Amino acid sequence: MILEKCIGAQRSRRIQRALRHGKVTILCLVLTVVVLRGTIGAGKFGTPEQDFLEIRDHFYSRKRAEPHRVLEEVQTTPSDPNNYNAFDINKILKDEEGEEEKPDPNKPYTLGPKISDWDEQRSKWLEQNPNMSNFMGRNKPRVLLVTGSSPKPCENPVGDHYLLKSIKNKIDYCRLHGIEVFYNMALLDAEMAGFWAKLPLIRKLLLSHPEVEFLWWMDSDAMFTDMAFELPWERYKGSNFVMHGWKEMVYDDKNWIGLNTGSFLLRNCQWSLDMLDAWAPMGPKGIRDEAGKILTSALKGRPVFEADDQSAMVYILATQREKWGEKVYLENAYYLHGFWGILVDRYEEMIEKYHPGLGDHRWPLVTHFVGCKPCGKFGDYPVERCLKQMDRAFNFGDNQVLQIYGFTHKSLASKRVKRVRNETSNPLEVKDELGLRHPAFKAVKKLTYSRIACNISNCRIACYLPPPKYNQ
Repeated sequence: MILEKCIGAQRSRRIQRALRHGKVTILCLVLTVVVLRGTIGAGKFGTPEQDFLEIRDHFYSRKRAEPHRVLEEVQTTPSDPNNYNAFDINKILKDEEGEEEKPDPNKPYTLGPKISDWDEQRSKWLEQNPNMSNFMGRNKPRVLLVTGSSPKPCENPVGDHYLLKSIKNKIDYCRLHGIEVFYNMALLDAEMAGFWAKLPLIRKLLLSHPEVEFLWWMDSDAMFTDMAFELPWERYKGSNFVMHGWKEMVYDDKNWIGLNTGSFLLRNCQWSLDMLDAWAPMGPKGIRDEAGKILTSALKGRPVFEADDQSAMVYILATQREKWGEKVYLENAYYLHGFWGILVDRYEEMIEKYHPGLGDHRWPLVTHFVGCKPCGKFGDYPVERCLKQMDRAFNFGDNQVLQIYGFTHKSLASKRVKRVRNETSNPLEVKDELGLRHPAFKAVKKLTYSRIACNISNCRIACYLPPPKYNQ
């Protein structure tokens, strides 16, 4: 009342209102400090001065945090031994120094010592080792699938990922069909690099594994796309070399793409060793250019480039048919090799109209990405197209495996999967639509015997038990 008399009622009410607002402001400030102490850690030393400094640093650091973090990474990354991005991969890719063994230029190239009695040696070994039969059933030979890649990483960062997909695909097919796998990353003969590196490897494996009846070579850029197709082994009883191809194109037209050597079967016998010896002379580095000219002039449609294994095989068969042709089977009833460019875009149509197990144009056994070269720097086709189509081919084959376990890819372009079958408490009663969980072609009949005998007929060694008794 005294204040009102001195300064007037209206001014007195203004002062009282200001004081009330001031109290509310101070209260809010106190609450703010309390909240900040709990959220940003201020006050851990218990002094107002430290509280103020930490609050100041907190708000100031928010403005400079991102540049500081980037600068810190730039300063510390090069010296961080745990950082893969900063590591110079060339440090471990560099080979040990040493002189390479150079071939004698005055001696003709050979894959190894001449062997002329391999059938006899192998027959004797099989007879002495009855537990390592070359046949797993009457019409089921023991097969070794061989593939590989360079000992160095791919020349582009994504190539190794697609190599991994490719070998995973091959392992799946071989596991389902009772086939062993050999993956090679070693260059066994420096003279036979590139296209030709497979020949020394194949010869070494044939001689090291007499129990193997057929060796199945497959390029790293080829994938199985029919997981249910079993090869018609009975058809090849009288053949030693099976390739995808056409007789007319090879023998009559001498067309350099009349057959494909990216996926083939080779029987383990003397005939095959002789074929490898005849195949190899165009492969050494020193003569490839001249040999390439010979092949280009002799074969229809062949461009000018160094000698390759496929052209050389066409040349051998076309010029020496009487010697080799009888034991060569050019298969085209199914796709032992299928060119990706005419297949991959039709996968959805195949799914709608057909089913796995056909192996031919309706559902190809193999899709081969010839010309894509996913491990190199440059290919013959656009990179994006190749990689997308390789993903589709992988998923197309992978869906046939995943369905065994109740899953499938969301689409042929998707890495993600979806469930297509509900879980059950009776999993053994679930029907396997494709019959891949326990296929008949994977079953191995056990033999009981007292003695074993081996016969050699037309380079085909058949080990049998007189009389055979089969236990399922």
